[in-house]
Amino acid sequence: MVERMQNHRFQDTFPRSSSHFLWERMHGFFFALVTCTMCASAFKLQQGKSTGKGMALVVLFSISLSFSLMCLANSNDKMSLIHIENCPDHTMFFQYYYELHGEPVVLKCPSPRYKHVDFSALTHNITWYKNDSKTMILGRDEDPRIWAKGDALWFLPARQEDSGVYICTRRNNSYCAEVSIQLTVVQKAAARDIAYPQILFTFTSGKIVCPNLWEFTINRTNMELQWYKDALLLEDDSEKFVFLKESSSLFFTSVLPTDSGYYTCKMAFPYEGVTYEITRTIKLQTVEQEKRITPIIVYPTQKTTTAALGSKMTLPCKVFAGPNSKVYTDVEWLANDTTIDMVYKQNRVMEGERQETTENGENFIEVPLIFKSVEEVDFYTDFKCLAQNRYGSQVLPTRVKQEAVGLPWYIATIPVALACVILAGICIQKRWKQRTDKGYTIAKV
Repeated sequence: MVERMQNHRFQDTFPRSSSHFLWERMHGFFFALVTCTMCASAFKLQQGKSTGKGMALVVLFSISLSFSLMCLANSNDKMSLIHIENCPDHTMFFQYYYELHGEPVVLKCPSPRYKHVDFSALTHNITWYKNDSKTMILGRDEDPRIWAKGDALWFLPARQEDSGVYICTRRNNSYCAEVSIQLTVVQKAAARDIAYPQILFTFTSGKIVCPNLWEFTINRTNMELQWYKDALLLEDDSEKFVFLKESSSLFFTSVLPTDSGYYTCKMAFPYEGVTYEITRTIKLQTVEQEKRITPIIVYPTQKTTTAALGSKMTLPCKVFAGPNSKVYTDVEWLANDTTIDMVYKQNRVMEGERQETTENGENFIEVPLIFKSVEEVDFYTDFKCLAQNRYGSQVLPTRVKQEAVGLPWYIATIPVALACVILAGICIQKRWKQRTDKGYTIAKV
């Protein structure tokens, strides 16, 4: 999937300090500790009395423990925002990477421009975090597999459990810019699901490009690639294809409709005595010449996108507009066949800025749909990306599906903790009752 970046800005409004969050995180533990001490004292005082009050105190302790764990869960969510709030003026961008398990991956912290602000000057300090962690990602001395080096985050190699959101922060004394990078790592058997879409026109020459190899080809004198078509190795001496050394392109002498399909390029990447394999899968679509100027939606490729309730999300719509940049192509999003600004008047969901790019000599247009916060109503809304010019149009429907969310460990352990506390209370109660009965019998004799 070609890297996508959305220039969209959020102003986060969380004025609380980190000490405030630390207190909220700790007060649950203090509450549980004090309650436990009070319960133990109360049980000791109640040894010779009715056990009903003892059971009541057990229940009270159970409730207090549950409350403490809930406070911990709530404070944990807030703690994840601490490193974001350090930006005095927070600007959020979005970028996406789709990679294969077991292969080297490099995430780049880009230097975008937004409303006349050049973020390339913010190179004084670049830091990396994973969204669900408060620990900064350091150099290779700390972790030989995942490390940060300048504006790049390296994975040698990447694993499926590395999937998630990574945040790089560029800052200087006056401004701060953050890029939220979504990394999705899949098994090699699912390589076609994350294929890079490319388009060639029939009955003419053309080329496809093995994308995103720059970080792995720096200071290399040659670039030996192997090309496959539907898992079959392509021969270098074929009249159909032309292989050029020191090039990441595969040339077609004449493109035919039957050339459409999946192409795979592979490259060896040696690094400090270990040789890794880099694989890119390309989904080639061949288009007739007469449709050369009709817009074609190349992304999103899936009809459903999963999202967690309350999360931020961006759905990019990428459109192939052909080689003629003089033909204006309109790209917009619809919600239930109505424009986005009419359905979401509070701008909780809105269109991002239109971006026009050139790839492989062809023009592309991208307009993202931005969710500041995903709500339940979005799961029942029909979204469509519409691309049209005076020669034709195309519509791509998509739905947002709720992501299954697992419970945090401290929430999942509440029933177990309650059961243990109640069981311990019953055992202690029986023991104290036996001691009380024994003491009463001795006194009677």
